Amino acid sequence: MEIYLVRHTTPNIEKGICYGQSDLDVAATFENEVAVILNSLEITEETIVYSSPLKRCTKLAQQFSKELIIDDRLMELNFGDWELLNWDHLPKITSNIWMNDFVNVSTPNGEAYIDLAKRANEVFTEIISTSAKKIIITTHAGVIRSILSKMNNIHLKDSFDIKVDYGQVFRIIKQNNTLTLL
Repeated sequence: MEIYLVRHTTPNIEKGICYGQSDLDVAATFENEVAVILNSLEITEETIVYSSPLKRCTKLAQQFSKELIIDDRLMELNFGDWELLNWDHLPKITSNIWMNDFVNVSTPNGEAYIDLAKRANEVFTEIISTSAKKIIITTHAGVIRSILSKMNNIHLKDSFDIKVDYGQVFRIIKQNNTLTLL
Protein backbone atom coordinates (compact mmCIF):
# COMPACT_ATOMS: atom_id res chain seq x y z
CA MET A 1 0.00 0.00 0.00
CA GLU A 2 1.16 3.51 -0.84
CA ILE A 3 -0.14 6.40 1.29
CA TYR A 4 0.36 10.09 0.61
CA LEU A 5 -0.23 12.55 3.45
CA VAL A 6 -0.71 15.95 1.80
CA ARG A 7 -0.98 19.22 3.67
CA HIS A 8 -3.37 21.75 2.17
CA THR A 9 -1.99 24.69 0.19
CA THR A 10 -1.53 28.20 1.57
CA PRO A 11 -4.75 29.49 3.13
CA ASN A 12 -6.12 32.94 2.41
CA ILE A 13 -5.39 34.54 5.77
CA GLU A 14 -2.85 37.02 7.04
CA LYS A 15 0.16 35.74 9.00
CA GLY A 16 -0.09 35.70 12.77
CA ILE A 17 -3.75 34.68 12.94
CA CYS A 18 -4.74 31.59 14.92
CA TYR A 19 -6.79 29.22 12.80
CA GLY A 20 -7.53 25.56 13.04
CA GLN A 21 -11.06 24.51 12.21
CA SER A 22 -12.02 27.85 10.66
CA ASP A 23 -13.14 27.14 7.11
CA LEU A 24 -10.64 29.29 5.20
CA ASP A 25 -10.40 29.50 1.43
CA VAL A 26 -7.11 29.06 -0.43
CA ALA A 27 -4.67 31.81 -1.39
CA ALA A 28 -4.23 33.14 -4.93
CA THR A 29 -1.15 30.89 -5.29
CA PHE A 30 -3.38 27.78 -5.29
CA GLU A 31 -2.95 26.76 -8.96
CA ASN A 32 0.85 27.05 -8.78
CA GLU A 33 0.99 25.08 -5.54
CA VAL A 34 -1.27 22.37 -7.00
CA ALA A 35 1.05 21.97 -10.00
CA VAL A 36 3.98 21.27 -7.66
CA ILE A 37 1.96 18.81 -5.57
CA LEU A 38 0.72 16.92 -8.64
CA ASN A 39 4.36 16.35 -9.66
CA SER A 40 4.90 14.57 -6.32
CA LEU A 41 2.00 12.14 -6.66
CA GLU A 42 1.31 9.06 -8.74
CA ILE A 43 -2.46 9.03 -9.15
CA THR A 44 -4.29 6.14 -10.79
CA GLU A 45 -7.99 5.43 -11.30
CA GLU A 46 -7.83 3.19 -8.24
CA THR A 47 -6.45 5.90 -5.95
CA ILE A 48 -8.73 6.52 -2.97
CA VAL A 49 -8.79 10.14 -1.74
CA TYR A 50 -9.68 11.11 1.83
CA SER A 51 -10.02 14.69 2.97
CA SER A 52 -10.71 16.94 5.89
CA PRO A 53 -14.06 18.66 5.27
CA LEU A 54 -12.48 22.12 5.42
CA LYS A 55 -12.44 24.04 2.12
CA ARG A 56 -8.66 24.43 2.00
CA CYS A 57 -8.40 20.62 1.94
CA THR A 58 -11.38 19.66 -0.23
CA LYS A 59 -10.38 22.11 -2.96
CA LEU A 60 -7.00 20.42 -3.14
CA ALA A 61 -8.40 16.88 -2.85
CA GLN A 62 -10.74 17.56 -5.79
CA GLN A 63 -7.64 18.04 -7.94
CA PHE A 64 -6.83 14.36 -7.31
CA SER A 65 -10.32 12.87 -7.65
CA LYS A 66 -13.94 13.96 -7.95
CA GLU A 67 -14.91 11.22 -5.49
CA LEU A 68 -13.74 12.11 -2.00
CA ILE A 69 -14.20 10.41 1.33
CA ILE A 70 -14.69 13.25 3.81
CA ASP A 71 -13.89 12.58 7.46
CA ASP A 72 -14.19 15.17 10.24
CA ARG A 73 -11.43 13.42 12.19
CA LEU A 74 -8.96 14.76 9.60
CA MET A 75 -9.64 18.37 10.68
CA GLU A 76 -7.02 20.56 12.28
CA LEU A 77 -6.93 21.36 16.00
CA ASN A 78 -10.03 23.12 17.29
CA PHE A 79 -8.70 26.35 18.80
CA GLY A 80 -12.14 27.21 20.20
CA ASP A 81 -12.35 30.84 21.35
CA TRP A 82 -8.96 31.58 19.81
CA GLU A 83 -10.07 30.87 16.22
CA LEU A 84 -9.27 33.83 13.95
CA LEU A 85 -7.63 35.87 16.71
CA ASN A 86 -4.12 37.27 16.38
CA TRP A 87 -1.68 35.06 18.31
CA ASP A 88 -0.14 38.20 19.84
CA HIS A 89 -3.51 39.30 21.25
CA LEU A 90 -4.45 36.09 23.05
CA PRO A 91 -4.91 36.41 26.83
CA LYS A 92 -1.40 35.84 28.22
CA ILE A 93 -2.37 33.82 31.29
CA THR A 94 -4.47 31.33 29.33
CA SER A 95 -2.14 31.12 26.35
CA ASN A 96 0.90 30.57 28.61
CA ILE A 97 -0.84 27.68 30.38
CA TRP A 98 -1.69 26.14 27.00
CA MET A 99 1.78 26.75 25.51
CA ASN A 100 3.41 25.08 28.53
CA ASP A 101 1.42 21.88 27.95
CA PHE A 102 -0.38 22.09 24.59
CA VAL A 103 -0.42 18.29 24.40
CA ASN A 104 -2.77 17.90 27.39
CA VAL A 105 -4.33 21.34 27.91
CA SER A 106 -7.31 22.37 25.80
CA THR A 107 -7.68 25.84 24.37
CA PRO A 108 -10.75 27.67 25.76
CA ASN A 109 -13.77 25.87 24.25
CA GLY A 110 -11.38 23.97 21.97
CA GLU A 111 -9.33 20.80 22.24
CA ALA A 112 -5.92 19.62 23.38
CA TYR A 113 -3.37 18.24 20.92
CA ILE A 114 -3.72 14.78 22.46
CA ASP A 115 -7.40 14.82 21.42
CA LEU A 116 -6.45 15.67 17.83
CA ALA A 117 -3.81 12.91 17.87
CA LYS A 118 -6.31 10.35 19.12
CA ARG A 119 -8.87 11.07 16.38
CA ALA A 120 -6.24 11.47 13.64
CA ASN A 121 -4.51 8.20 14.45
CA GLU A 122 -7.85 6.44 14.80
CA VAL A 123 -8.93 7.41 11.28
CA PHE A 124 -5.44 6.74 9.88
CA THR A 125 -5.50 3.21 11.32
CA GLU A 126 -8.91 2.64 9.72
CA ILE A 127 -7.73 3.98 6.36
CA ILE A 128 -4.60 1.84 6.23
CA SER A 129 -6.61 -1.23 7.23
CA THR A 130 -8.49 -1.14 3.92
CA SER A 131 -7.51 -3.13 0.86
CA ALA A 132 -6.70 -0.01 -1.17
CA LYS A 133 -3.39 0.00 -3.05
CA LYS A 134 -2.94 3.79 -3.21
CA ILE A 135 -4.37 6.42 -0.85
CA ILE A 136 -4.14 10.20 -0.67
CA ILE A 137 -5.08 11.95 2.57
CA THR A 138 -5.49 15.71 2.25
CA THR A 139 -5.31 17.23 5.70
CA HIS A 140 -3.57 19.67 8.05
CA ALA A 141 -0.17 20.03 9.71
CA GLY A 142 -1.38 18.96 13.18
CA VAL A 143 -2.92 15.77 11.81
CA ILE A 144 0.17 14.94 9.77
CA ARG A 145 2.52 15.59 12.71
CA SER A 146 0.45 13.43 15.03
CA ILE A 147 0.42 10.53 12.54
CA LEU A 148 4.16 10.79 11.85
CA SER A 149 4.85 11.09 15.59
CA LYS A 150 3.06 7.83 16.33
CA MET A 151 4.70 6.13 13.35
CA ASN A 152 8.18 7.18 14.44
CA ASN A 153 7.70 6.95 18.23
CA ILE A 154 8.16 10.69 18.71
CA HIS A 155 6.49 12.20 21.76
CA LEU A 156 3.70 14.60 20.80
CA LYS A 157 5.42 17.46 22.64
CA ASP A 158 8.33 17.07 20.21
CA SER A 159 6.23 16.67 17.07
CA PHE A 160 6.58 20.32 16.09
CA ASP A 161 10.18 19.47 15.19
CA ILE A 162 8.60 17.76 12.16
CA LYS A 163 8.50 20.41 9.47
CA VAL A 164 5.21 20.39 7.52
CA ASP A 165 4.99 23.09 4.84
CA TYR A 166 1.91 24.10 2.90
CA GLY A 167 1.43 21.63 0.06
CA GLN A 168 4.05 19.24 1.41
CA VAL A 169 3.66 15.57 0.48
CA PHE A 170 4.75 12.71 2.74
CA ARG A 171 4.93 9.29 1.09
CA ILE A 172 4.46 6.22 3.25
CA ILE A 173 4.68 2.58 2.21
CA LYS A 174 2.83 -0.11 4.14
CA GLN A 175 4.37 -3.51 3.59
CA ASN A 176 3.85 -6.55 5.84
CA ASN A 177 2.06 -4.31 8.37
CA THR A 178 5.13 -2.07 8.63
CA LEU A 179 4.89 1.62 7.79
CA THR A 180 7.92 3.30 6.24
CA LEU A 181 8.22 7.02 5.52
CA LEU A 182 10.12 7.50 2.27
